[in-house]
Amino acid sequence: MIKVDNLSFSFPQKELYTGISFILEEGQHCAFIGTSGSGKSTLIEMLTDPEKYLFEGKLEIDPDCKIGYVSQFSQVDKAAETTVFEYIAEDFIKIQDEINELYAEMATASDMDVLMDKVQSALDALDAIGGDDYESIIHKQLNLANLMKLKDVSISALSGGEFKLIQVMKEMLGSPDLLIMDEPDVFLDFENLNALKKLINSHKGMLLVVTHNRYLLNHCFNKIIHLENTEIQEFDGRYIDYNFSLLQTKIELQEIAVGEAEEIERYDHLIDNLRELATNVADPSKGRALKARVKFQERLEARRIKAPFVAIKQPNIRFDMDHEAEDRIVVKVENYSAAFDELLLRDVNFELGSTDKVAIIGPNGTGKTTLLRDIFKNNRDSIAINADTKVTYLSQLQGETLTDSNTILSEFIDAGFNTYDEIRAHLANYGFEGEILEQKIGSLSGGEKNMLQLAKVAGSQADLLLLDEPTSHLDLYTQIALEKAIQDYKGAILMISHDFYSVVNGMDYVLIIDDKTIRKMSMRKFRQMIYASHFDKDYLENEQKKKAVEMQIELALKNTDFETAKGLVDELEEIIKLL
Repeated sequence: MIKVDNLSFSFPQKELYTGISFILEEGQHCAFIGTSGSGKSTLIEMLTDPEKYLFEGKLEIDPDCKIGYVSQFSQVDKAAETTVFEYIAEDFIKIQDEINELYAEMATASDMDVLMDKVQSALDALDAIGGDDYESIIHKQLNLANLMKLKDVSISALSGGEFKLIQVMKEMLGSPDLLIMDEPDVFLDFENLNALKKLINSHKGMLLVVTHNRYLLNHCFNKIIHLENTEIQEFDGRYIDYNFSLLQTKIELQEIAVGEAEEIERYDHLIDNLRELATNVADPSKGRALKARVKFQERLEARRIKAPFVAIKQPNIRFDMDHEAEDRIVVKVENYSAAFDELLLRDVNFELGSTDKVAIIGPNGTGKTTLLRDIFKNNRDSIAINADTKVTYLSQLQGETLTDSNTILSEFIDAGFNTYDEIRAHLANYGFEGEILEQKIGSLSGGEKNMLQLAKVAGSQADLLLLDEPTSHLDLYTQIALEKAIQDYKGAILMISHDFYSVVNGMDYVLIIDDKTIRKMSMRKFRQMIYASHFDKDYLENEQKKKAVEMQIELALKNTDFETAKGLVDELEEIIKLL
């Protein structure tokens, strides 16, 4: 068991936690969620290295507790000669080599007792991580993730997504008491994401996973820890049930707030009348009545329910153009090819209209980013961009578009904004206000950097948005706000994304990479392909029903029709049971 009790911590420029408490217990698969920059990664660092931080409260971890860790920033070592099998089996091989050396030493040693104790300790360590069955255990994990084909491949040849999965396997096979993973899903294609889901669900130990991925959240966890505005909330159950409980609470709080607002308004009128009487009539009792009413109103205001986990403010992402979109072809790709050590793409042909919203879909390492970058650079004969088209680019490698040594303010002066007031007004829509504007970009979280990229894209007022994994590191509320911005945008979008929800909710069609070239696929066929491979037969239909009812509830709340909202909540609960 891991116990955090009344823990408080702050940096000089920001308070992160105020008296937070939670417990992790054996067998729990816990998702750790919260808005970008709320302190999730810092809390993970505290769990893995508590001596590094000076905090108030208690952090109780058994000294014998073994913690495994998968970082969000892991990189493939391109110089490594180790095969995938050797990399995963490193701990097994090390112990086995130690045992073999001890046996060899025993052949000539005089003091057998000491060596026997060492052998026994090594055998115990081997047994703790799977014993002599380690090879079959590794094969089982590779098969589960559909990566058996990589067993004898060098680590240096893996894509980033493949390496992340191999890292997860290695940490799991080390049998830690607690395995912590910080955004293990970032940049995984849908096949690898599904493999990660299988690995998580097959793991018998305790898990704490920071993730904003809706697919994993909906299918992998039995406990939610939600960090927001320095506070924490625990929920034992699935993410879909947690969201449902938040919706119920939201309805209750809005109904109470409407009632209280009406009550406060009535007392405002009474206070105004009493104040006028107290001014015009020299009667001490009128003054006392006024003071009593004012105090009662203050108590009403004080007991307004504050709900940091229900009323989370979404950023106001908006992509505008400085003119109306004309009906024209903005990008034409003809006979495009790309290669590094081997051919990635060949004979790629497609056109993009001025209002088309299109996703490029394909496995990790198939050339999607190379194609998008080449379109942005526009220096290939096989790519033609309309001369009147203004293009902007969001990169999955944030250092391509942001300078870590810049402050946020100086970054946006460099981007063409004229005044600091203009920058402040623009960035307030993206959650950047106050002292953080003076911070260096290098000090920000991955999610905050991606928000800055979105703010730069929005500020460019471009006709064509080239977006490479725009949802990576973004919290759930920002992902939903981004989807709405994409739907409302009047220009053209070419987007690489492995986030299924962003694709189906915002794109007109997809370009699928297949056999080193690209073919067009309708959104209906794409949905069917994904759901047929990864979901139960009726899942798509039930998910669409759920979304329709949620939209009806949102409309009822907007109209303060609480009775209709409550009736729809009962309907929604029945649909959720089917999911």
